[in-house]
Amino acid sequence: MLANPPFGSKAGSRRALRADISYRNTNKQLAFLQHIYLTLSESGRAAVVLPDNVLFEDGVGRAVRQELMATCRLHTILRLPKGIFPGAGVKTNVLFFAKRAGHATDDVWFYDLRSNMPAFGKSNALLDAHFKDFERVYGADPAGMSSRKDEGEDSRWRKLTRAQIAERTDNLNWLWLRDESGDPDDTMQDPAEILVAIIGHLRGALGELNALNNEIEGDDFQLKLTQ
Repeated sequence: MLANPPFGSKAGSRRALRADISYRNTNKQLAFLQHIYLTLSESGRAAVVLPDNVLFEDGVGRAVRQELMATCRLHTILRLPKGIFPGAGVKTNVLFFAKRAGHATDDVWFYDLRSNMPAFGKSNALLDAHFKDFERVYGADPAGMSSRKDEGEDSRWRKLTRAQIAERTDNLNWLWLRDESGDPDDTMQDPAEILVAIIGHLRGALGELNALNNEIEGDDFQLKLTQ
């Protein structure tokens, strides 16, 4: 199964929460992730594009990650470069997992294709060649069963055991490379810190919109962000 679920929360209360998944919530990506791993056939495998918050969100997010790792063998996480979804500005990952009776998650392998990489977009296309090294370390087995080797803290390819993940309170947003690309948001892992950064970006954008509106309209109309 290959999937790129919609991101974000459902609009207001216009849609009922799904009752056929373990953890009901308004987060679309968490709902779709549950649907995928719960309906995946035995010996089935999946690759799902998901935003960063799925890797670290607490509460329902953590519960979903725990169920995923207990239900399936989550074996690989590919951290994608910036600019894949330029309109939304969302940073994303690909989660690779497989379902087989009696096989829960043991080791999770991480490939960081974001740190010290340029942002991609219309003027800088992401090409097959950028994935060559990931394909090499992933191995020939599509279910992620090929022999693998952690290439060290200076490499893009690392491993965490399930026990180590549990010690991290099941946070899968693991950053080990020092990112010299100049984007301070990449070093954030604490949800509160990330929320403050998001609010700061929104306020900055609203300030620019207000300035532009004043130039165009010449009146005192102001856009405001609810505290």
